[in-house]
Amino acid sequence: MRAALRALLGHWRRHPVQLLTLVVGLALATGLWTGVQAINAQARQSYADAAATLDRDTLPRLEGVLTLDDFAAARRAGWPVTPVVDAALPGTGLRVLGLDPFTAPPGPASAAVGEAEVLTGFLLGAVVLVEPGTAARVPDGIAARAVEGLAPGVVVADVARALDLAGTDRLDGLLLTSDGVGSVPLDSLFPDARLVAPSGDAGIGRLTDSFHLNLTAFGLLAFAVGLFIVHAAIGLAFEQRRALFRTLRALGVPLGVLMGCLSLELVALTLLGGGLGVALGYVVAAALLPGVAATLSGLYGAGVSGSLSLSPAWWLSGLGMAALGLVVAGGQSLWSLARLPLLAPAQPRAWAMARTATLRRQAVAGAGLLVAAGVLAVVGDGLPAGFALLGALLLGAAFLLPAVVTAVLAGGARLARRPVAEWMWADARQQVPGLSLALMALMLALAANIGVGTMVGSFRGTFTGWLDQRLASEIYVTAADVAEAEAMQALLADDARVTAILPIASVEDRPGGAAGQVYAIADHATYRDNWPLLDGAPDVWDRIAAGEAALVNEQLARREGLWTGATVDLGRGGTWPVAGVYSDYGNPLGQAMLGLEVFRATYADAPITQFALRVVPGGTEGVIADLTAAFDLPGQRIVDQASIKEFSLAVFERTFAVTTALNVLTLGVAAFALWASLTTLAEMRLPQIAPLWALGLTRRRIALADLGRALGLAALTALLAVPVGVALAWALLAVVNVLAFGWRLPLRVFPGEWALLGLWAMLAAGLAAALPTARLWRMPPARLVKVFAHER
Repeated sequence: MRAALRALLGHWRRHPVQLLTLVVGLALATGLWTGVQAINAQARQSYADAAATLDRDTLPRLEGVLTLDDFAAARRAGWPVTPVVDAALPGTGLRVLGLDPFTAPPGPASAAVGEAEVLTGFLLGAVVLVEPGTAARVPDGIAARAVEGLAPGVVVADVARALDLAGTDRLDGLLLTSDGVGSVPLDSLFPDARLVAPSGDAGIGRLTDSFHLNLTAFGLLAFAVGLFIVHAAIGLAFEQRRALFRTLRALGVPLGVLMGCLSLELVALTLLGGGLGVALGYVVAAALLPGVAATLSGLYGAGVSGSLSLSPAWWLSGLGMAALGLVVAGGQSLWSLARLPLLAPAQPRAWAMARTATLRRQAVAGAGLLVAAGVLAVVGDGLPAGFALLGALLLGAAFLLPAVVTAVLAGGARLARRPVAEWMWADARQQVPGLSLALMALMLALAANIGVGTMVGSFRGTFTGWLDQRLASEIYVTAADVAEAEAMQALLADDARVTAILPIASVEDRPGGAAGQVYAIADHATYRDNWPLLDGAPDVWDRIAAGEAALVNEQLARREGLWTGATVDLGRGGTWPVAGVYSDYGNPLGQAMLGLEVFRATYADAPITQFALRVVPGGTEGVIADLTAAFDLPGQRIVDQASIKEFSLAVFERTFAVTTALNVLTLGVAAFALWASLTTLAEMRLPQIAPLWALGLTRRRIALADLGRALGLAALTALLAVPVGVALAWALLAVVNVLAFGWRLPLRVFPGEWALLGLWAMLAAGLAAALPTARLWRMPPARLVKVFAHER
């Protein structure tokens, strides 16, 4: 067995580039998958830290207009409650979480406060607790102590200090920390409050599941593209060693021993390529994690640590995927070798027939997968079914590609009239089996780029138009409190430049039975003329102004089936008929709107401290300057329409930065796959090239023909990738996006971008073919002559 193994490994010593191709391909495939898993693991750890900071999602919660005096009254009545404050820390992008160290449930924050030297400063408000990566973001004048295990982006303070930092005296709620019962019922103590059952798990984790599933899908796509490199390299290595297999079998090496040696070879390659892939995955994750953290913060308000920690789960997952990849890639070749007769492995025709049969089975499987994708598009339900649709669509198209390319080349051959042209078409068709995996990888990468690019472009165009409708007012201003808000209104009422003052108010409630928001909307032409309604009754605005109905956003409408004519339960806000549905891109939560007057009556405790101002043309800068001077407003509390749009579009671009990066990486992997296949096939094609040279064709002409073949196949692949990419974009917009985020976008086409992507694909193919072409151009004639001296 040792001698057989040494003989088999000698192939890699003679072909180091092929070994490099295989190892790098496996490392790239494993690295992109591992990087995505590392990012997901880090994000979920941050969610777990956020939930552990205070068990808010696992404990019953009393909500209403509550203060510290109410907390004291509940404790005196014997109720085991602890106060909660959760608010934005103005001007920092951080959140402040207030807790009482004596009554808070066990967790990282309460454990740290339990230290004697920390407790006094914490109770006096002199010290706050933060996660180590957040310490640098805490404003000057606030002493911060780093504590492991806290959620990123959260400042933990004593409840009194938290209220002071947030500029309010209201608690967000009281948590019931045990099953104890007080001497006075809660509904008697606080008749206007209500008890909310625990949700059972971290709400932010549920909201972000779709985002992480998207990342996982892209990681799996990148893994599949990289796996094509491995599959092609192993398949070509097996074919190059067919004579060696015959010799070893003829010398008496049993088939089982030969298969065992090849299996050991695969194990060694798994450890080498998988280990490099895990290291590469760490680098990829570390580079992409800050962008992911920004995306999750902007889209979901989720705090994710920007630093990466090592976890056995994701690097073991990487090694496991590397092993699975080599089993898939090498298993087919081992199976084919085991089934061929003793001397058949040395016969090129036997291998060619096996490859042809494989491509035929692939075409049948591809057609079946496309049919399955069509069925899933019609009857599929749930996000997993949506991603199964994407997988079936992409794999089905990839499996059909070699058959379609072969048919196109056969049609071209029938149109050829010159011998050299006929040879070029026939030669290209003959090379399809050897290049099929690389072409499939290229098509998958191009289709993913087209699909995701079309989705992002459609979203960008729709989102920009939606912002123009939604942000119709010229100025948006926020007062520090109700008194300042009233003073602002009094000042603006006498300003001729201001044509309308539109109050903005909202409360957290449970529209449709889940956490969400209820907003007030004023009766004004700004909303009647511009608000983006997707569905509505003919008299929708009159009914809203009269306080007879509510509006709901698209997310809530799709999730609960609450379209015009239905009835929505807002929680504390009561039950209302639905008069219309509006688009609300970028918001994962359910939302509803009531007329301003009925909102004030329903949520009497909701302060109104925000306003949208309609201003005459040319008056925006003057109004902003006057308000800023009169009330000493910081920049974040008075902004113009253009600034809000700029910020919103920046959040949008950040949201898709990670998927764009993964797209570029996937296309790079596909280009490497094409280079690897062309380089390996160049050596194997000498028996076909030498007779042409002997018949009078120059090496230059043959080399240019090879380059043209590579460019032609890349162009054909790019052309075939367009309908696949458009179908992918439709599935993302009409199926996956609706299931993941709750809104549907119209499909827009971008032929200019597709043409540019096709040029990039041809450039990649040209670069991939450049080295084999140059070698053929400069190949010594003696080497071509030697072909005729060897038995083939």
